[in-house]
Amino acid sequence: MALFEVRTYPVFEGAMDEWSAFMESTIVPFIEEKGMKVDAMFRAAEDQNVYVWIRRFDNEAHRQKLYKAVYQTDHWQTNIKPTVRRLVDVGNAVVHVVEATEGSPLK
Repeated sequence: MALFEVRTYPVFEGAMDEWSAFMESTIVPFIEEKGMKVDAMFRAAEDQNVYVWIRRFDNEAHRQKLYKAVYQTDHWQTNIKPTVRRLVDVGNAVVHVVEATEGSPLK
């Protein structure tokens, strides 16, 4: 059964538009090129500084393999990571690894 990550990021005040655009134009295309699947991206309605997104993996081994394929590249370290750290309070990000229930439409 697939694993999902539900990632909640606190975006620095006033940076949400830049963050959202960076996700859509840079991060998502790069990680999908490496094999990660992004199922959804959201801005929290009650707090304009909260960004939530969902990624899908086949299993934990697949997740770990793709982490290496993405986060250990020079491109991530040099071109993407500095912008992430400038726009997101990464120390307070929350990542839940979850499995869909039998009745879930997202599987």
